[in-house]
Amino acid sequence: MTGPDPLPVASASRTFRVTVSAVTARPAVAVATLVVLATGVAASAAPPWLIGRLIDDVDRGGGSIAVLLIALVAALLVGAVVTWIGRVLLAGIVQRAIGELREGAFEAALAQPTGRLEAAGTGDLVSRLSGDVRAVGDVVSSALPAFVTALLTTVVTTAGLGLIDGRLALAALVASPLQLWALRSFLRRSGPVYRAHRAAQGVRAQRLIETTRGADTVRALRAERLRLDDLDAVSRAVIGLELRAARVRAAFYGRLNAGELVGVSAVLVTGFLLVAHDGLSVGAATAAALYFLGLFDPIGTLLGTVDELQDAGASLARLVGVLDLPTPADAVGSRERAEGRLELRGVSHRYRPGRPDLDDITLTIEPRERVAIVGASGAGKSTLAKVVAGLLAPDSGTVLLDDRPIDGRHPDELRASIAMISQELHVFSGTIRDDLRLFDPEATDARLSAVLGDKWIRSLPDGLDTVVGAGGAELSPARTQYLALARLALADTPVVILDEATAEAGSEDGDLLDRAVERIVRGRTGIVVAHRLAQAERADRVLVMADGRIVQDGTHVQLLAVDGPYAELWRSAGGVSRRPEGLRTGSAQAPSG
Repeated sequence: MTGPDPLPVASASRTFRVTVSAVTARPAVAVATLVVLATGVAASAAPPWLIGRLIDDVDRGGGSIAVLLIALVAALLVGAVVTWIGRVLLAGIVQRAIGELREGAFEAALAQPTGRLEAAGTGDLVSRLSGDVRAVGDVVSSALPAFVTALLTTVVTTAGLGLIDGRLALAALVASPLQLWALRSFLRRSGPVYRAHRAAQGVRAQRLIETTRGADTVRALRAERLRLDDLDAVSRAVIGLELRAARVRAAFYGRLNAGELVGVSAVLVTGFLLVAHDGLSVGAATAAALYFLGLFDPIGTLLGTVDELQDAGASLARLVGVLDLPTPADAVGSRERAEGRLELRGVSHRYRPGRPDLDDITLTIEPRERVAIVGASGAGKSTLAKVVAGLLAPDSGTVLLDDRPIDGRHPDELRASIAMISQELHVFSGTIRDDLRLFDPEATDARLSAVLGDKWIRSLPDGLDTVVGAGGAELSPARTQYLALARLALADTPVVILDEATAEAGSEDGDLLDRAVERIVRGRTGIVVAHRLAQAERADRVLVMADGRIVQDGTHVQLLAVDGPYAELWRSAGGVSRRPEGLRTGSAQAPSG
C-alpha cells in the first residue's frame, strides 16, 4: 500500500523570488516606505552622537547645553514617530503581498484535478492553506518590519561608529566572526528541522481529518485505541521536532550573547586606549560606546528574527509549492457558449496500480442528449463522471467538448460549460442566500426564489435568511441535495453531470428531487449516474458499466429487450417504473435553469 503523494515544496531560491516579486509589486510604495524607514532610523541614531557632544560641551564650559538638549529630544521624537509610520507602511505592503499569495495558492488548488489533491491527502492541503498561511502572516506582520528596521539601524549605527573613529569600528567588528558563525550554524541546522516540522503537522492534520470523518467506522470496528495510539505517535513526532527546534534556538542565542560580550569588551578597551594616548575626547569615546551598545538590540533583533523568518520560510515554501502547481491559467478560453457535444477517445484511468478504474472508454454524447450511467458499485461510474467534468485527468486518452480537448482549457471556460454534483454534498456556512450566491453573485432574491420555489423557501425557518452549515440549521440529506440542484440551476451550464444526485432521497422527497433533476437536465447535455433505474428509464440513452468498461449502450427499451446486465438489474429492482408526478412545464417546486 502506497502512502500519500505530497504536494511539492518550492526551493529556497524560488520562494525568495516569489516573495520579492510580491513585496515589490508596487515599487513606488516600496521605495517610499524604505525612505521613510531610513529617515526614522537616521533620526534615532543621532542621540548617541548628541550625548557625546553634550559631554564635551560640559567639559569645555557648557555653552551649548540647551541647544543640544532640544536637539536630543527632537531626534528621539522624530525617530520614534517616523519609524512607526514606516513600519506601518511596510506591514501594509507585506499583508497585501501575503493576501495575494494566499489567494493565488487557493486558486491554484481549486484548479487541480481532484485526483491530484486526493493523492496528496486532504490534510496536506488544509495544513498549507490554513496553518502555513497563518504562520507566514503572524511572522511577517511583526518579524519582517522588525528585521528591516533592525537592518537599517545596524547599517546607520555602524556608519556613525566609523565616523567617530575608524579604529573603534574595527574593534566592534571583532565580534562579527563569532556572530556570523552562530548564524551560519543556525541556518544550516534549523532549515531542515522547520521543514520537517511543517510536514509532520500536515501528517497530523491528515490523521485527524481521517479519524473524524471515519468516526462511525472506527467505533464499529472497536478501533478507537488503535486510532488514538496512531494520533499519539504522530503528535509525539511533531512535539519532538518542536523540542529539537528549541534546542537549536537556545544554542544560537547563547553564541550571540558570547559575541556581544567580545564586541563590547573590544570597544571599551579600544576607547580607553585612544582617550589615554591618542587624544580622543571623552565625549567621542562615550558616543562610540553608546553606539556599540545600541547595536545589541538591532543585531539581536536582526539575528533573532532569522529564527522566525526561517520558520515562516518553511511555511512559505509549502505555500509557493501550491502556487506553482501546473494550471491552465494561461490557456485561451472561448467566449461562446458551448453546444454540449462530448466525446471520449480511448480514455483510461487508474487510481492505483492494478485493475483500471476506466479501461479504454470511447464514447460520443450529442448536444442536449440525456445519458444515464448504471452499474454495480465500483464499476467506474463516478470515475467516468469526474473525467468528463474535467475534475480527474485520464491516464491516457482524450476528452473533448465541442471537438476541442478540455485538458488545458481556462478554468473559467470549463466553469461556464460543465457543472457537476458529486456524491459528497456540502452546505456552506451562512444563509441560504449566501450559499447560492457563491455560485452566482449577481443573483437577485427573485431569481433565487424562482430557482428554489416559494413553497420550499417558506418551509425554512427564516426563508432565504435561514442560517445553515456550522452553527446553523441542519438540513436533511434530501434538502441538502435540493440545495445542490439549485446551485446547478444557477450555474446554467450547457452540460450538467449528476453523480447519484438523488441517492439519498426517501419516498417523501423522491418526487421533489426527481422533478428538480428533470427541470435542470431539460434542454442540456445531461449525464446522470443513476441510483434508481427510474432515472435510467427517462434517459435518451443508457450506459451500463462493469469493471471500468461500458458493456451495454442503448435506450431503456432496447436494453430490456435483450437478456443482459441491464435487464438483470431491472429485474433485481423489481421491474417497476416509478415515474414522478408533476413533471409538467412550469412546476414551481423544483430548481429551474
